[in-house]
Amino acid sequence: MNTRWKPSVTVAAIIERDGRYLLVEEETPEGLRLNNPAGHLDPGESPEQGVARETLEETAHAFKPTALVGIYLSRFQRESTAEDITYLRFAFCGELGALDPDRRLDTGIVRTLWMTPGELRASADRHRSPLVLHCIEDHLAGRRVPLDAVTTDLSIYRAR
Repeated sequence: MNTRWKPSVTVAAIIERDGRYLLVEEETPEGLRLNNPAGHLDPGESPEQGVARETLEETAHAFKPTALVGIYLSRFQRESTAEDITYLRFAFCGELGALDPDRRLDTGIVRTLWMTPGELRASADRHRSPLVLHCIEDHLAGRRVPLDAVTTDLSIYRAR
C-alpha cells in the first residue's frame, strides 16, 4: 500500500525589539527547550492567521505579520520513540502588539524571554530545532519576502 507523505505545516514568529528576539521556553518530550513562538497551522486558517494565533497563545501578545522571512523544510527524529517527522515552516516577522496581562500562556509554555543573537547562538543546544536560530539568522541578514508571496485560496475558509 502506498502512503502519501505529508509534512506537518507550522508557522513561526520572528520578533525583534531593541536587538533582542522574543522566544518561548517550552516543555517538550526532550525537556525544556527554547523556540520561536510557533505551532501547527490549523484547518481553515491562512499561514498569516496561524502565526498571529500561535503568537497570541504562546506569548499573550498580539502579532501582525508584515513579511515572510522564509519557508523551511526540516526533519526531526525523536530518539525516545523513533518518531520521524518532517516540518514545513513558514516564518514571519512583523509587529508585536501589547501584552494582555490577563491571558494565560498556552499549555507547555513555561515563560517568554528576550535574547540577543549572541545569547541565542550560545544556547543552540537548548533550541527545539535548528530552525530557531536559522530563522533568526535569516532575519538578521535582512531576508524579507512580501506577504503576497503566500496565497491562501478561498476554498480554505469554506466549512468542512
